[in-house]
Amino acid sequence: MKTGILFDLDGTLLDTLEDLRDAVNYALNLHGYPLRSIGEVRHFVGNGAENLIRRALSPGGEAAEVRKVLASFQTYYTGHCQIKTKPYPGIPEALALLREKYPLAIVSNKPDGAVKALCAGYFPGIYALGEVPGCPRKPAADMVFTAMKAIGADSCIYVGDSEVDVLTAKNAGAPCVSVLWGFRDREDMEAVGAKQFCETPEALPTCIDRAVLPFMR
Repeated sequence: MKTGILFDLDGTLLDTLEDLRDAVNYALNLHGYPLRSIGEVRHFVGNGAENLIRRALSPGGEAAEVRKVLASFQTYYTGHCQIKTKPYPGIPEALALLREKYPLAIVSNKPDGAVKALCAGYFPGIYALGEVPGCPRKPAADMVFTAMKAIGADSCIYVGDSEVDVLTAKNAGAPCVSVLWGFRDREDMEAVGAKQFCETPEALPTCIDRAVLPFMR
């Protein structure tokens, strides 16, 4: 049996928050809406770009307005998604160690074009999948199964930083390692059943090895 390690992207591998905040505020300002703080955007992300914009517009998030502001957000973010974004310290080194032992993949609710562009720049050679038509986004398990098939894994450990990631792993029947340096607090993830936590990127290989142990027995 081959166990793969699947990662969320935003808040897990990459600190994308400032670029997301800037893109959200560009779109909001363009259409005459109040700007949002970085703390607000931190809590809006996790369920895809459409839900990010809907939350940023609330209570004015009617469908037509969401589509209009979303289009502006996506256009701006596509061209500005690597301005302030960077891997969390220790992540490149942790991934290098893990690649020696496991097939890896990245699965994100961010639009697929942005996911592939970011991962090609920061994590070349690792399979990456974002939101695409016909494949329900997380917390549905479809993206997990697609990525597992792509990397030849029969089972997986899912690594993420949010409630969505905990629920995604649960829906896929996979263990979840929840990281504590991302966009959500420990309490948010515990509320939906998170049990295994990793406090620093440096500890990630050890935490994942521990999660994989049951598959080795």
